[in-house]
Amino acid sequence: MTGFLRPNTDGSVFGGVHLGYVVVESKRLTDWDRFGALAIGMHVDRFDADALRLRLDDRACRFLIERGPAEDVTALGWQVDDHETFDRIVARIADRGVPIEEGTPEQAARRGVERLWRFPGPKGIVTEIFTTAVTTPEPLRMLSSGWVTGEAGMGHVAIVSREPEAMRGYYHTVFDSRLSDYIDENVSGLRMRIRFLRVDERHHSIAIANIRGVKIDPIRTRVQHINIQSATLDDMLASFQRVTDLGFRMAWSVGQHTNDRELSYYCVTPSGFELEVGWNPVVITPERESTWEPSTYQGISIWGHSTVGQTVLDKFAQFRRAVETARTPEITVPQLSGGLSR
Repeated sequence: MTGFLRPNTDGSVFGGVHLGYVVVESKRLTDWDRFGALAIGMHVDRFDADALRLRLDDRACRFLIERGPAEDVTALGWQVDDHETFDRIVARIADRGVPIEEGTPEQAARRGVERLWRFPGPKGIVTEIFTTAVTTPEPLRMLSSGWVTGEAGMGHVAIVSREPEAMRGYYHTVFDSRLSDYIDENVSGLRMRIRFLRVDERHHSIAIANIRGVKIDPIRTRVQHINIQSATLDDMLASFQRVTDLGFRMAWSVGQHTNDRELSYYCVTPSGFELEVGWNPVVITPERESTWEPSTYQGISIWGHSTVGQTVLDKFAQFRRAVETARTPEITVPQLSGGLSR
């Protein structure tokens, strides 16, 4: 149990939850194999004819790529430190009338966990929780020297939302997430405010971007990007070069963020959402947690993170044209949003 969790005093599950794995549905398994192993430098296993597993550490699975047409993230798996915390989360879901079901043995085996439970999440991304991950003594075969996981989880997820308050309320209700800070950014005349939420010592495990003035979702995929953290700066820069040399599309060049100070770049996965590969972000340790105050930063980056290929102006011109098309309501889980709305 981490230093954050104090179950006998405040009933919070904060600090006892960590991003454990990501499930992706894709028809491009061969491209994902090449992208994961040769470009990013992860360990890749062929689980069966219809699934790949990407490893970062001794866990059997950090990314599960399942054959299917979505080309998108379909589920996020969250590890819960202990059974008491797990029971609290399950009670929160069930008490609010949200359906929750145990995953099948096949689903658990593919994800590299002993058991899991599943319930609805924002934007149609299923939330999965588990307590025990399967580890493997099989040595890692990867180009990277290592990745930062552990108490910080495997990384973070960033989502563009037209219902940001409902999404924030969801993660607060389920995981007692805390606000780390905001970033305000103006892109092509559109104001974007990003909330950064933490559930453990990682500066943020969830980033929620609200683009005001856009009435439909400007991003095809449910997530905008997934982040993983390199163990060394050399690893991060080497993977940047491999992504470029192998012909995978780069979205944003190397730069440094204003709020968590992470150095990173963004490339486009075979399924179309972005992968951020970063290094050395701020860590909110228990000592810093006690005095942390959210701030608002102007602009996403201190330096770098220049667009590569298609410009931001090009992208937002497309978004504006899309406003005139049919509007599809964003999926929320109102029972878990805490009554919050935009």
